[in-house]
Amino acid sequence: MSYQDKNLTSCMQKDIEITLLPHQLDQDEIIKNKLLESLKLSENRIKSFEILKRSIDARSRKVIFRLQVRVFIDEEPAIDISVVTYQNVSDAKPVLIIGAGPSGLFAALQCIENGLKPIIIERGKDVKQRRRDLAAINKQGLVNTESNYCYGEGGAGTYSDGKLYTRSNKRGDINKVLQVFVDHGAEKDIMIDARPHIGTNKLPHIITAIKDTILNAGGEVFFDTQMTDIITEFGKVKGIEVNFEDKIYADHLILATGHSARDVYELLHRKNILIEAKPFALGVRIEHPQEIIDGAQYHCDIRSEFLPPAYYSLVEQVGARGVFSFCMCPGGIIAPCATGENEIVVNGWSPSKRNNPFANSGTVVQVTLDDVQGYDPLRMLNFQSEIEKLAFEAGGGNLVAPAQRMIDFVNNKLSIDLPRNSYLPGTKSVMLDNILPQFVSESLKAALPLFGKKMKGYYTNEAILVGVESRTSSTVRIPRDKESYQHPQIKGLYPCAEGAGYAGGIVSAAIDGINCANAILNSL
Repeated sequence: MSYQDKNLTSCMQKDIEITLLPHQLDQDEIIKNKLLESLKLSENRIKSFEILKRSIDARSRKVIFRLQVRVFIDEEPAIDISVVTYQNVSDAKPVLIIGAGPSGLFAALQCIENGLKPIIIERGKDVKQRRRDLAAINKQGLVNTESNYCYGEGGAGTYSDGKLYTRSNKRGDINKVLQVFVDHGAEKDIMIDARPHIGTNKLPHIITAIKDTILNAGGEVFFDTQMTDIITEFGKVKGIEVNFEDKIYADHLILATGHSARDVYELLHRKNILIEAKPFALGVRIEHPQEIIDGAQYHCDIRSEFLPPAYYSLVEQVGARGVFSFCMCPGGIIAPCATGENEIVVNGWSPSKRNNPFANSGTVVQVTLDDVQGYDPLRMLNFQSEIEKLAFEAGGGNLVAPAQRMIDFVNNKLSIDLPRNSYLPGTKSVMLDNILPQFVSESLKAALPLFGKKMKGYYTNEAILVGVESRTSSTVRIPRDKESYQHPQIKGLYPCAEGAGYAGGIVSAAIDGINCANAILNSL
């Protein structure tokens, strides 16, 4: 793939910020008048304008939108043409990519741009076939250990929201990642929104379009294909074994398996390939009626039709530990995200319109290496697994999740009943203290009332705590050199993104995939 950009900037430009009321957001005439007023120009001098960024400011009682706008004065803007062409790499040098999540897919696109042939190995199914397995999870409590919310085409993000917010602007080109999504069917609004979001209902089609681009350029994608061994010789990658029998040979291997592929960590450990225990965060998913969050954030009884469902982000220091909200889903749904039998893992997602009646967020506590004794690099993973199994036992099976009302939890009281909620397999009233480690429970109990002081209405028994939110990040880090991105022991092995401990979301994972593909090109 090559980009040929023609950006002629001979016309006079000015970037300014303006504010609008929510109902004015799509009124071009009002925006233009605001620009004229701010710049003190006559009407005929503004030839065009372009919105660069858009965000909500709800700090005062009057909610406004802040827009960063590029204004073209006296002259029309030059045409900015980005021509994207994907070369055919059918006969090019192969690069093995393990995992078809955002890091794997974007690594593949970058390989094509770099004249390399990507071969993606994905243990799960394509997006269409995954839907049947997700239906079985939600309706029957049956987990397919190879096809679920975490495994399959597009990775965990495909059916768990498509949030694109990131702070990874120093790691790579965020706009390039967003533009790829737009080129494959996402709304152009993701290029300007402060918190861009695609939505679970739309993301599968976009992921399929990206896969088709890879295939059309001569790349290969194999589903229902599990990497069962890494073939090395004299400290160099030579290929992989798949499904315990077939061999695929290549000198470069991008390991983009996500944070739930525990068997990959165990494989590396068995082969004495260096891995390290890594801190993570553990807690619950908390769900409120969306109207409570709207009222608190927008200072209103009823949210305006011109405002999206409200978002929040909360953090509190309890002693030496951080307690924070994570992956907040306005108008969202709590989903069962177990990847193995006899475990409960919850996460959240939202459709593109975020029009469900509930708002949920992971609310988690930092777990440090000192909290789990020993030197085993898999000790944090095993600790995580034990909590998930306790949650399963407490729920009683069929992915029924243990839950408790918020104030009841803080007051050490078993909830007599539970509020209506979005978790489809069902919830069971339990004492969450019996599942969560004491330091996690006590930290949550200290933080939740403080969150209530920060956000009116948050601390309420109308909120439900559903356990457990345990897959916030990888519990293992796979070391790599900062410059070459290669594992220090194995030349040609590129630990990548969230599963290796180097990313935390769709965009940052995509950027890391791009960086790994570029590192391979540099090594050649």
